Amino acid sequence: MPGLVTASGVLAFLTDEEPELKVFALKTLNDDIDTVWTEVASSLSQIEALYEDESFPERRLAALVLAKVYFHLQAYNESMTFALAAGPLFNFDAPGEFEETILSKCVDQYIAVSSARHVPSKQSKANISLETTFGTGSIDGSALISPTTPFSQSTLPPKSFLSRASTDNTILDPTFQPTKEGRSNSVVQITDSSTQKALQNVIERLFESCLKQGKYRQVVGIAVEAKNLEVLRRVIKRASEEGKQSKDSTQSPAEELMDYLLKISMDIVQERGLRTEILRLILDLLSEIPNPDYFAIAKCVVHLDSDEEADKMIRQLVTKGDPNSIAIAYQIAFDLYDNATQEFLGKVLKSLPSGRAPEPPATATEDGPAEEEALLESQEGSEEEQLSEETAKVYRNIRSILDGSKAIKLNLEFLYRNNHTDISILNKVRDSLEGRNSIFHTAVTFCNAFMNAGTTNDKFFRDNLDWLGKAINWSKFTATAALGVIHRGNITQSRKLLEPYLPKQTGVSSGGSIFSQGGALYAYGLIHANHGADALEYLRGQFNGAEEEVIQHGGALGLGIAGMATGDEQIFEDLTKVLFADSALNGEAVGLAMGLIMLGTGNAKAVETMFTYAHETTHEKIVRGLALGMALIMFGQQENADVMIEGLLADPDPTLRYGGVLTVAMAYCGTGSNKAIRKLLHLAVSDVNDDVRRIAVMSLGFILFRKPGSVPRMVELLAESYNPHVRYGSAMALGISCAGTGLDEAIDLLEPMMKDPTDFVRQGALIALSMIMIQQNEVMNPKVAAIRKTLKKVVGDRHEDAMTKFGAAVAMGILDAGGRNCSVGLQTQTGNLNMPGIVGMAVFTQYWYWFPFTHFLSLSFVPTSIIGLDHDLEIPSFKFHCNTRPSLFDYPPEQEVKTEEGPALIATAILSTTAQAKRRAQKKERAQRRESMDIDTPTLAKTPAPAAGDKMDVDEDKKAKTEEPKDKKEETGAEREGSVDSKKKAEKEKVGYEVENMSRVLPGQFKYISFPTGRYKPVKKPTGGPLLLHDTQPDEPKTLIEEKLKKVTTERAPVVGAQAGRGGVQTSATQLLQSMEAARSRAGLGSELNEILRLSAQAAREIPQGRSSSTAGGDGSGAAAAAGVLTAVDEDNEGDEEAPKPADFEYFTDAEDEE
Repeated sequence: MPGLVTASGVLAFLTDEEPELKVFALKTLNDDIDTVWTEVASSLSQIEALYEDESFPERRLAALVLAKVYFHLQAYNESMTFALAAGPLFNFDAPGEFEETILSKCVDQYIAVSSARHVPSKQSKANISLETTFGTGSIDGSALISPTTPFSQSTLPPKSFLSRASTDNTILDPTFQPTKEGRSNSVVQITDSSTQKALQNVIERLFESCLKQGKYRQVVGIAVEAKNLEVLRRVIKRASEEGKQSKDSTQSPAEELMDYLLKISMDIVQERGLRTEILRLILDLLSEIPNPDYFAIAKCVVHLDSDEEADKMIRQLVTKGDPNSIAIAYQIAFDLYDNATQEFLGKVLKSLPSGRAPEPPATATEDGPAEEEALLESQEGSEEEQLSEETAKVYRNIRSILDGSKAIKLNLEFLYRNNHTDISILNKVRDSLEGRNSIFHTAVTFCNAFMNAGTTNDKFFRDNLDWLGKAINWSKFTATAALGVIHRGNITQSRKLLEPYLPKQTGVSSGGSIFSQGGALYAYGLIHANHGADALEYLRGQFNGAEEEVIQHGGALGLGIAGMATGDEQIFEDLTKVLFADSALNGEAVGLAMGLIMLGTGNAKAVETMFTYAHETTHEKIVRGLALGMALIMFGQQENADVMIEGLLADPDPTLRYGGVLTVAMAYCGTGSNKAIRKLLHLAVSDVNDDVRRIAVMSLGFILFRKPGSVPRMVELLAESYNPHVRYGSAMALGISCAGTGLDEAIDLLEPMMKDPTDFVRQGALIALSMIMIQQNEVMNPKVAAIRKTLKKVVGDRHEDAMTKFGAAVAMGILDAGGRNCSVGLQTQTGNLNMPGIVGMAVFTQYWYWFPFTHFLSLSFVPTSIIGLDHDLEIPSFKFHCNTRPSLFDYPPEQEVKTEEGPALIATAILSTTAQAKRRAQKKERAQRRESMDIDTPTLAKTPAPAAGDKMDVDEDKKAKTEEPKDKKEETGAEREGSVDSKKKAEKEKVGYEVENMSRVLPGQFKYISFPTGRYKPVKKPTGGPLLLHDTQPDEPKTLIEEKLKKVTTERAPVVGAQAGRGGVQTSATQLLQSMEAARSRAGLGSELNEILRLSAQAAREIPQGRSSSTAGGDGSGAAAAAGVLTAVDEDNEGDEEAPKPADFEYFTDAEDEE
């Protein structure tokens, strides 16, 4: 039947009295509605009358026609309503624009209705308490008038974006495109129960269609958006039943689905309460499976903060007893240590058997109520009596992993074994920056600390005692603290190492510099970072006993770092007492330490105390420390922190507003939250304070570090702002979010900023570039060489600003962090938030105000390795395969150092009179030749030696001139041949090579890693760090990797002044001779003096070489050699002790040694 050209005749049937003609008209119009809808639109009232007539037999057909006409009129709400009324006649399986659009509209409607019905989890008591503290309910227009702003904030949006209802919903749009207009506005208020039932039927039909085709993920996605957990449970159970019927050996559909659900709940779901409900559902479903994915359970357990489930899972695996289950238990313990807080791990350790049957009560007692402890002791004692020796050993191993000692020891061994620090770079930085300038001295200290972070290699300090002696006051504090960065994780030797610096009698000054004592406590905390254990009591005692503010400052920082996220109320009380003393010097450190102790707890009482005192004190440094501390308390709290954010951002004090912005960054870090991003962008362009605008832009990096590709587009315009603070913030945002990625878009934005007219913008650009380029070589990113060259040039440029040179020095340290074996990691290798790394990065950005905070960046350094362990937690010697070219992930080459030769011998000076005499002699010689040629009889005439010599010189000069280009040609030819050979080698480079256990493996390298069929197989897909291996040949003898760190002994530093022996004098003598050589050379002395100086310098150099064997590992080892320098009292402070008078200069020769 041909299609209709006009609908006027058919529309006339609608007014007919016969129902059959009306039905015929509707069917005809329905078939050709796409052609004639414009004419039908004028008769909508007639068709609606038919639909409302209950006696009409084809009401649903009338509804379908109405739906299609309204669709063409783009009235999608009405179209969807009539399509639902059409019932079965609305066939969404038919491929067409109408069906797809209405179905999409139905899904949106279902999501809106279902999520509105979802009852969120009850508001916590802490959040209610925060409302009373910050008083958001009482804020009116008058309260928003700020004395620091020229206009009332009531002219700005009156309510924060963070407290507005989301215009889309809680799901993140991963493309960061503008939100879909009108999802909330276009939701139809359906009051008719029949329409609601019809909507439910359409969605059920859609779900059933997807499930039949095996498209489980689509259903799960809709269910998560709709916050309908019942649908999630139903879908996973159905997938499990179908998996049992198929009996495939591969992963079942239910397990795949739960992995997918776990991933989207971690990465995409932004509402914390909903995420908790989904994870609880996954945990319940996994517990019902006979052999579940224990690693997925571990992820859920950490996010739910359920230590009981962790204890239950570990006990279940150990009870099985087979080697594979025990290996999985060990691996889960490593994962828990990487991802959980100290407080969580402490609870798990408390509940697990100690593995020490003879004295269970002694190991079980910890702080807590006496009755509960007694009960716990009796329970543990009864359990441990039944443990076999083998099971007890397993529990001891698990406890050593959970308390962190095993992982720290393995990482320390890896960094020590694979240290590739290029000492020539450090020497170049030291020589380029004048050590007497405190900012330059501090910059070299940071460069050295970062380059050798965790490697225990403090050779630079040992070799540069004179340079180290130039440190005074806070430079000395920073230099001493650098030892904590270098020896981070060396927990067994920390007290012995720092003994010369630490306060002797609980903080009473013991003759050493108070700055080195405070720095030593800071270093002690850095060594024990996020691993308080035994260190907390010592640091607490030193902090409470300290009388000097500088020592309290260092003690507070050390306490905060070591006690990170422990939630210890007693330490918090001790810090509060010192805070109330209202000292600006230590108040900033104490405020930060309070936040570190309560990190991520959301403790309302702590926040109230800090917020109240921030308004009482008059010291800006204390307010800044408290603002930073309050932000850290709200780490990861998301919407629970909104009340506090509102209170801080509405405060007239710009320092507290600064803290409010940082709270947004910490509470929503890594979530990619749209509302947090909108708020930060608004503040970045609207706040009147430059500091607030700077931190607002910088905080974008914390929110989006899981999606680094989005950040360059977001800050592209801000990077060209007229305000240098905004430009600096955009540079640091790129560095924080794109750290270790080598992202080209970020580099393209930062390269022009290296030439910015403002010095601190250049500084930020250099530091950000180093974060992005960390562990990149020229094969991965060809721009690395140019950036390294630029950094070297900036450091050595005498005309460059001090701030820029400081940034370049720090950047050079970051580029080669941890002996080129560390990357900046804000998330763990399993994908969770790396809490110490994020906190370290956040506090590092505060170096803008206080340089010692720079050391916090070392908390973000994560070793990039694979450390394979067998069932006995020993390190077997084996190899795995990397299916790529070796040069792609190789270490960058070390810089070539020009060998410094002795002073060049000076040519004898030729006077002008001598040259004139030569010319006269040559004229006489030529005249004599002419006369001799005129004589017939030849006579033997002796020609003067100078003339012949002169003539030979001329000939040789000519030959030299002609031979020079030949030599150059040969050299260029050799270079070309060399370049061709290198190209051939590059072309011939084989793809695929073997990698030894305990080697560096970069994050981008894991996709190329495989374990060939052999003795050892990993228990899970390798993600970096300790990896448990299943031994397929347990009865065969195994070869272990020897731990090099066991052979190294950390010597105790000598007493102040005791190290000033012959070695120091000889070094001074050698340096004096070298300086004399240079001076004499410039003065132009003769060759005799050159020879004398050369011989004397050679003799001086041989002295320390001859004695090095006898003093190796003695007084001059490590930080010990620098002890006297750093602990010397600063002479320029009143009341301090005078430095000891230096001994008379002595010079030792080889002859004296022989005697």
